[in-house]
Amino acid sequence: MVSLGKKLAAELLGTFLLVFFGSIAIYITLTMVYGGSTPNPFNIGVTMTDWLGINMAFGLAIIIGIYSFARISGAHFNPAVTLALWSVQRFPGKNVAPYISAQLIGATIASLLFALFIGSQAISLKLGATAPYTIGYLQAIMVEAMGTFLLMMTIMVVAVDKRAKLGYAGLIIGLSVILSQTLISSITGGSINPAGTFGPYLGDTILGSVNLWNYFPIYVIGPISGAIMAAFTYKYIKSESNKNLLTRLIKKIKTN
Repeated sequence: MVSLGKKLAAELLGTFLLVFFGSIAIYITLTMVYGGSTPNPFNIGVTMTDWLGINMAFGLAIIIGIYSFARISGAHFNPAVTLALWSVQRFPGKNVAPYISAQLIGATIASLLFALFIGSQAISLKLGATAPYTIGYLQAIMVEAMGTFLLMMTIMVVAVDKRAKLGYAGLIIGLSVILSQTLISSITGGSINPAGTFGPYLGDTILGSVNLWNYFPIYVIGPISGAIMAAFTYKYIKSESNKNLLTRLIKKIKTN
């Protein structure tokens, strides 16, 4: 049996890899777009192809993290996922706070190391922090909720459902991250993960960069509500299909 300490270490490391390499991808892509100069704000001039390149790094980090740590911690790497699994009784409540704490710490360490490795340009990029670009506050929450809904529904189908073939779970979940984030990145920054926003925000605060905390509720309420909605939706659909299957089976037995 894996100890809680090892599970937390896996969650910390997995979230660290996600945020660190995602931030590196942002830096590389955007400096190439701007010919080596530091963009500010960094979203202007970025095309869908650029967003796809950035989010492929996030997706690949998720894939690697899942195949590395799924058997240890379940490979959540996202407070919204942890809370959604708990909400449908697929994760013990006593581990929710430790898991989320480990994820937030991992994300923060990743952002600080990103700043250490890249220097002033990383700070100019706000450490890759997410913020809404073209829409209002409530709209941004809804966009984040829908993006996370897609991710969590995928997790429920390919990882939580006992009928799923686990060998493909990591790949499909990673692809769902790439799709979801690419579609919403130019709108909200494409977080779908409260830890992924928390790390850069705290890093910016520590390093004296911009203060974006007024946007933080977007990346808490949106992802968590979307993930919980997806978990309950799938639980409902699955329970109904099982009930219908049982009803048909009983009718068949009576007919025979």
